[in-house]
Amino acid sequence: MTLTEERAARAGRPAPDSGPARTSGTAHRMVTGGLLITGLAVALGVLAVVAAASGQLHIPATEVASGFLRGLGVDLGPAASHPRADATLWSVRFPRVAMAMVVGAALAVAGALMQGAFGNPLAEPSVVGVSAGAAVGAAAAIVFGLTAFGAWTSVVCAFVAGIVTTTVVYLFSRSNGRTEVVTLVLTGIAVNAVAGAALALLMFLGDTQAREEIVFWQLGSLNGSRWDHVLVVAPLAVLGLVLAARLARPLDLLALGERPARHLGVHVERLRIHSILLVGLLTAAAVSFCGIVAFVGLVVPHLVRMIAGPGHRLLLPASALGGAVCLLAADLLARTAVDYAELPLGMVTAAVGGPFFFWLLHRTRRTAGGWG
Repeated sequence: MTLTEERAARAGRPAPDSGPARTSGTAHRMVTGGLLITGLAVALGVLAVVAAASGQLHIPATEVASGFLRGLGVDLGPAASHPRADATLWSVRFPRVAMAMVVGAALAVAGALMQGAFGNPLAEPSVVGVSAGAAVGAAAAIVFGLTAFGAWTSVVCAFVAGIVTTTVVYLFSRSNGRTEVVTLVLTGIAVNAVAGAALALLMFLGDTQAREEIVFWQLGSLNGSRWDHVLVVAPLAVLGLVLAARLARPLDLLALGERPARHLGVHVERLRIHSILLVGLLTAAAVSFCGIVAFVGLVVPHLVRMIAGPGHRLLLPASALGGAVCLLAADLLARTAVDYAELPLGMVTAAVGGPFFFWLLHRTRRTAGGWG
């Protein structure tokens, strides 16, 4: 809905006729959005089957489907060709595929929220320091032996530290009752620097085993994902995605500018507070189990926006699907690119996201004429 249509609706008047050109453009966007959602859903399904079939023990795609049905108590397909096929699928590969989907969707939607709430094309979840804070929390649990209380201690510490860091960045970025975008970014940079120093100190204090665990966590990996992990992350991610969908219309109005959005009834500061809290929730839930995974929240929303436009009613669900596809593909590449070895997931996403970031910088300068 345009600004003119919103004002007419609030005044109780019919909106002026926008003509066939606008109707045609709206129909075109709806068709493009529907095709995008359908294409991403199909790609996600196909990629999930390929990911479940790939590995040191190759399982044909037909057996993946039949194994999935057998796990649900429906035996309609052929028997497994390997005695360990079903156990491998349900104990190792299906949980890993599910975790990749959930984490990718959470990170991508978090990035879309950041970019929409602050109007910054380079915003991503790590701007608010949640990833760096989670890394410090996990490292502290490892170095100070808190993992002796249970294997989940480092996960809980990472999640709590990520939420706390997000809150600190938000509080320091407020001035005169409002959140300043530039101050938020600069505060995030400062907090990330402090977190990096704390992480270096913890690695210095830790022994060799602790250092290895911290490095492994920082590099990011879905190795070791289990159903109990998925059952913790998935509800948090789904809650965050549902709440994010409720912000779609206010974010669209905010794209018109802060003053027009306020005139149309949007409480801009409250919208940004809710967005930051959701970004913290989604990102902390995602990285607490799999470590730091960079650039998904930056790359995916931009790619979706280029295809389907800036409307958040389509951008948010399409980003969720695109993030799931992106991270599932990256994880598949990470564990199959080298025989009998697994590349760090964060390295793979950074190798793809880094060049895209440079391209985005070049494109922004060329189209906008600079950053001023």
